[in-house]
Amino acid sequence: MAIHVLEEAQRCLNCKVPQCQKGCPIHTPIPKAIRLMLDGKIDEAGWMLFENNPLTTVCSLVCNHESQCEGHCVLGRKGAPVHFSLIEQYISSTYASKMTKGPAPSNGIRVAIIGSGPAGLTIAVILARKGYQVTIFEGKDKIGGVLRYGIPDFRLPKSVLDDFEYHHLELKGIRVRPNTTIGAAIGIDDLFRDGYKAIFIGTGVWQPNALHIKGETLGNVHFGINYLNNPDSYRLGETINVIGAGNAAMDVCRTAIRKGVRHVYCFSRTAHVAASKHEFDYARLEGVEFICGKRPVEIVEEGVVFEDVVEGEDGSLAAVPDSRRLYRADSTIISISQGPRNRIVSTTKGLEANGRGLLVADEYGRTTRPGIFASGDVTSGARTVVEAVEHSKRVAEAMDAYMQGREMEIQEKET
Repeated sequence: MAIHVLEEAQRCLNCKVPQCQKGCPIHTPIPKAIRLMLDGKIDEAGWMLFENNPLTTVCSLVCNHESQCEGHCVLGRKGAPVHFSLIEQYISSTYASKMTKGPAPSNGIRVAIIGSGPAGLTIAVILARKGYQVTIFEGKDKIGGVLRYGIPDFRLPKSVLDDFEYHHLELKGIRVRPNTTIGAAIGIDDLFRDGYKAIFIGTGVWQPNALHIKGETLGNVHFGINYLNNPDSYRLGETINVIGAGNAAMDVCRTAIRKGVRHVYCFSRTAHVAASKHEFDYARLEGVEFICGKRPVEIVEEGVVFEDVVEGEDGSLAAVPDSRRLYRADSTIISISQGPRNRIVSTTKGLEANGRGLLVADEYGRTTRPGIFASGDVTSGARTVVEAVEHSKRVAEAMDAYMQGREMEIQEKET
């Protein structure tokens, strides 16, 4: 692996105006990291990557590189781009094992982080670097949120998250309370009562969206996000229909194949697949069969009844008359995105959500209640990991300004 990484790194042109860096949502200093590695300064390169992105190792594995850093590489215009994802993964994983620095001197201010997904972990690390006493409240038994319970192990090994818990949380003095759901035994007001000066909400979107068609409650019908949470608990049979064709649906299809399903059919309402080309290509390589231009009408014990649809110029879908047909399967998995669960909103005064149930927050993560901030999927709907990191870096600075009485800085930025 190391030789291949070096070969990739040596292809970098070290552009004066690096388009790869422009293509990265968090503007990772890609040419500089590569030069440092080639100069034998891998620890310095690793430190720089983690300073810019606490989830750099994760992003090296799960980002949509083909449309971001690698998709903007000038070498990709006539040939293969520099595969920075491989280089980033090598640098960050090598450096992570060397982290020994303990927590920053405490400033005595407590901060609560609700949810340990990409947004929550980013906020926690940044604020811990500034000396805040950070406690993460996680509803499940381990940290990671969608990283652990929504992305398959073959794309993001759980060991990466376990290493993160030690190298980034324990070493920085960040406390974790697992199996603790805020809005149940403990509420937002309890946190303020116990001296937390600011609270961050990054609970993600775990409520699966439904089709609202007949047959959705049958025993052989499941939701994609629930399946990915613990696929070993499902008995799907030999043939499944997957409704939805985004990246999450690709994870469902590829996981099912790895769990012994022999025939996986993935259905898209439109004439194209919404997933990235990379995810689509691998799903097809592994045996997933794609059927486009089909809309589910009813789910029955024997499978799903679909009708053909055609897409109009305005994006609307019209059914083709007399085109309904049963596509047989032992099980059906619905994977058409998710929405938020509103336990916190329903138990907290002054905290507002929009019509989709997403928390109302401005670009700096400030919600409708002072002292409470939010970012990530719970405010924007399902997005990518790197987008959550990018926004959360901004929110962390706003939280720091709020707790230090420097909110005028944020107001000045707005004007």
